Amino acid sequence: MSKNPKINISGRIAGENHLPLVIAEIGINHGGNLQTAFKLVDAAVLAGAEIIKHQTHVVEDEMSSAAKSVVPGNAKTSIYEIIDRCALSEKGEKKLKKYIESKGSIFISTPFSRAAADRLERMGVCAYKIGSGECNNYPLIEHIASFGKPMIVSTGMNDINSVRKTVNILEEYNIQYALLHTTNLYPTPSYLVRFGAMQELQKEFPNAVIGLSDHTTSNLACFGAVALGASILERHFTDSMDRDGPDIVNSMNPKALTELINGSIELFKMRGGKKEAVKEEQVTIDFAFASVVTIQDIKKGERFTEDNIWVKRPGINGIPASYYDEIIGKVSKCDISEDSMINTHCIDGFSI
Repeated sequence: MSKNPKINISGRIAGENHLPLVIAEIGINHGGNLQTAFKLVDAAVLAGAEIIKHQTHVVEDEMSSAAKSVVPGNAKTSIYEIIDRCALSEKGEKKLKKYIESKGSIFISTPFSRAAADRLERMGVCAYKIGSGECNNYPLIEHIASFGKPMIVSTGMNDINSVRKTVNILEEYNIQYALLHTTNLYPTPSYLVRFGAMQELQKEFPNAVIGLSDHTTSNLACFGAVALGASILERHFTDSMDRDGPDIVNSMNPKALTELINGSIELFKMRGGKKEAVKEEQVTIDFAFASVVTIQDIKKGERFTEDNIWVKRPGINGIPASYYDEIIGKVSKCDISEDSMINTHCIDGFSI
């Protein structure tokens, strides 16, 4: 069992003790136009994207002719027609990878078939992203695992038992891997995000880096996921919400991407800790806490009572208010004037 598992994507390490990794997925938002893809890359890089993810489609190896009659819920034409229109050629995808890397970002992609995976392997990708639809495609999972490279696996539409079979394959091949909780509804309503499912992955698969691939229309789900321990965040990305395409509605624009990157870093800093005072709070403790003080003059030999002592700010250099009840009934060893902090040496039989 790994303690604090991590995954290394071309030198960028993701894991519990590392800053959250945000993946900007341009996917098929370019509509099959390479120049549009370049524009999306430019916008993502300018917004701070470390990793830009594509989708690799080799239609004839990915889908049978039956797909020509299957229309996704977020589209008006068949999935076959959509993918056929949006897929880049191998030559085009090589140019896209080169362009992304020339900008200083990392290229990864989701292969939707064996031919697509083989293409990416020829291209020398550093890691693979597995879509939710392929999470239970165990022959394809094993084929990609045989390459020996890190794999980030989305787990939408799958239960724990289904995911476990994939995890067993990854661990058999000794693959660094991450599991992303996902809801595959475009867009995803808030009540179907289900952080509990992500936490279930954390519990069931302690060797996995855990994250969220989100299809809502804002950054809120990703922010919540980071607070609960997510190490990887993925959202679709577009340079403009005015573009056409089935994934635009649940995409983030450059402003949202920058906010997600910066916000996830801040939330990462907020995680952890235990319920105790921190040393930096001492400057506030000094004035905010109360001490035991006299509210009447007290003579030596007189007993401390509720009528002659109470608790007041500040807390510096006095007996903390928490000792008030212990002092009641004890005898004063000193003359103490009204509105004075009481010192321990003036209380008979008392010490802190």
